[in-house]
Order: sequence, then C-alpha cells, then structure tokens
Amino acid sequence: MYLIHAQLKAPPGGGLPPDAARRALALTRPGERIEHVTAHPHAVPDPILGIFVMAESLFDAEALAAALCHRLLDTHAGLADWGLRRAEAPLSAPLGHGPLGPPESSSHPSDLRRE
Repeated sequence: MYLIHAQLKAPPGGGLPPDAARRALALTRPGERIEHVTAHPHAVPDPILGIFVMAESLFDAEALAAALCHRLLDTHAGLADWGLRRAEAPLSAPLGHGPLGPPESSSHPSDLRRE
C-alpha cells in the first residue's frame, strides 16, 4: 500500500470543500484499489488529499491518485477553478529522526559536537 499526497492548487481565496475526501473516494472505479482518502485542508502551501492506494508500484499508485484527483476536479462544483500540482509519495525521515525525533542523530552524537 502506498500513501500518495495530492497537492491541490486553489484559486485565490479558495478553501477545500469539507466533502472533498468523501467525494473523491466515491469516484473510485472498480479495480483501482484506492482504500482511503483523507483531506488536509490547512496544509501549507496548498491543501492536500492523502490517498491510500494498493498498487504494484509507486509509479502506478501516483498515476491512480492523479487520475482520481482529475475526476474530482472535473466533477465537484466547489473545485471548478482548482488544479493538481502533483501526486507523489511524501518523503519522510527515518524513524526517530526529524522534528519529532531525538535532538541528536547517530551520525552526530552529542559527545562529538563542538561546543
């Protein structure tokens, strides 16, 4: 299963409709194996739909998510002036690293830091 983030481009002053994720899931076609859609309307710089896809490859998952988003943008009146910037798997730091991880990493132990 792949998590694909679909970054949507809003028109000036546009807000993601509250039913966008539900509508996207309702637009899935048999065989696409899209399991779940969640909305992140306040993501910066643009709203994101998180789309969980069962696919043979990352390339296939990204293509399925992009196709779903285009169907949503073509059929949802509240998204008439919106666009799709990208549909890609998000990058993430290894477990324990990044903003929620420990202050030091294995490559820079705290006892080797210059004071």
